[in-house]
Amino acid sequence: MIKTDLSRRGFLSGAGALAAMPALIGSGCVSARYAKRPLPSERINVGFIGYGTMGQDNMGNFLNNDHVQVVGVCDPNRESPLYGYSAERLGGREPGKRRVNEFYAQQAGRAAYSGCAVFSDFRELLELPGLDAVVICTPDHWHAVQAIWAARKGKHTYCQKPMSLAIGQGQAMVREVAKAGITFQVGSQQRSDTYFRMACEFVRNGRIGKLQRIEIGMPGGYTPWGKKPEDLAQVPLAQVPESFGEAGFDLWLGPARKRPFIPAIHRPLSWRWNFDYSGGQITDWGAHHFDIMQWALDRDGSGPVAVENLQGDLPSPDKVWNIAARYSFEIVYADGIRAFVSDRFENGVRFIGEGGREIFVYRGKLEMKPDGLIREKIRPEEIHLYVSGQHEKNFIECVYSGKKTIAPCEVGHRSITIAHLANAGLRLGLKRIQWDPEAEKYIGPGASDAEKLMLAPMRGDWSLDPKV
Repeated sequence: MIKTDLSRRGFLSGAGALAAMPALIGSGCVSARYAKRPLPSERINVGFIGYGTMGQDNMGNFLNNDHVQVVGVCDPNRESPLYGYSAERLGGREPGKRRVNEFYAQQAGRAAYSGCAVFSDFRELLELPGLDAVVICTPDHWHAVQAIWAARKGKHTYCQKPMSLAIGQGQAMVREVAKAGITFQVGSQQRSDTYFRMACEFVRNGRIGKLQRIEIGMPGGYTPWGKKPEDLAQVPLAQVPESFGEAGFDLWLGPARKRPFIPAIHRPLSWRWNFDYSGGQITDWGAHHFDIMQWALDRDGSGPVAVENLQGDLPSPDKVWNIAARYSFEIVYADGIRAFVSDRFENGVRFIGEGGREIFVYRGKLEMKPDGLIREKIRPEEIHLYVSGQHEKNFIECVYSGKKTIAPCEVGHRSITIAHLANAGLRLGLKRIQWDPEAEKYIGPGASDAEKLMLAPMRGDWSLDPKV
């Protein structure tokens, strides 16, 4: 584990490199449970927890923001291949450090820059002097623990989706973020997309009449992400890969149960197919599409009352890949609105209204019936939803202003709760599972068994109530 004595003043002098860059970096450390708001003239010091596929995707927009200085990268993996959606990238703390240092060297017109600190343990990153904010891009089983540590250290947090591994984790995150008063952004970037906002505004303003039905399509199956068969082997390796080492891999597992390194679940992105680390396509894509449904229905602070007609090909729990590859279910709200979810529908969200009117939205795609509907304008006196523009930029702007982000913690929690409800029903073999969205608890048949899934098991000393 690499220690650092980097301070704000030391950073500026050591990187004299950045003398030509805007303003000063923010001042002073923050105490636990207190979130510092930088002055407009100050830069925000950001650290990355996890530099894998999503860490790389997010980093560009932070590096290219003139109000941000990336000062640290943390990952228990030193460096290894197979990251990215085609297994085309290197990941780990060293590639992350190189990218940051090369970016700032080029920006300052210098041959080299060495201001990015690296860590294997996120707790050491959180002690970095002058750190203002973190970007959590780790596997899902880590999000709650790391977000709560960051909140208790007063660090503003951008946390990738799915926000939590279990409903109880999300509840704990919401409480801690509120106590700390930090800015929190969930990486549900579809809210910052113009097409998704337009679709939600049209539904909210009755452009398709009374909503009759929602259809949500999400992928099925197990995606190999470009890996070769040997990279997806289900037999444990005799030794942990050298890029981790035993200590590094134990830290990667963190709160999840102890087990050997199995390529099929411990190679990049493959962990999505095991309930110890994620919830499969239902949480991966549900975090996006259920979020848009909630936004369109004005249910950000609430949720459905049941998930019904649950069907899925769930393997036995002891399988290496044990999430549902094929699935369908219906999400039911108290007012009778019903959303039909299936891996057999086209990926996206379809709102079906009256008289043949409907809206379909996906990334880069917005279709409306009748054709002329899309040319209508939302009038000034009608409902206008939050305009973001770019998700990471919205987060940084809100760190300065103290305003709510477009996807705050409580919104991300409510959205991913729906996915957790569906997975709970499938895991328990239920056709119907009931939920009280006000009390946030299971009710009706199967409730006592479902309650046991409210919290994921925590190994060792890891806890949702850490002594920070």
